[in-house]
Amino acid sequence: MPCHLYILYSKNLDKYYVGHTCDVMNERLRKHNSNHKGFTGSSPDWILMYMEEYSDKESAYRRERQVKSWKSRKKILELIDRE
Repeated sequence: MPCHLYILYSKNLDKYYVGHTCDVMNERLRKHNSNHKGFTGSSPDWILMYMEEYSDKESAYRRERQVKSWKSRKKILELIDRE
């Protein structure tokens, strides 16, 4: 089952969210946009900006940790713009 690293963007919050999933991406995005506790639950306007596919969950999670370790909006934007 393929897994994904993904980057979402909320215009309301002007924030990016980096995550990984092995779910169908449309379903995962629906969950982020639902009213729930947690970072993405505070805004219902998350859109998918970027995605990478991996063959296993461990690889997708490793890539998520790498991107989050940058702690840099500029580097995230550069990654998104490369696509």
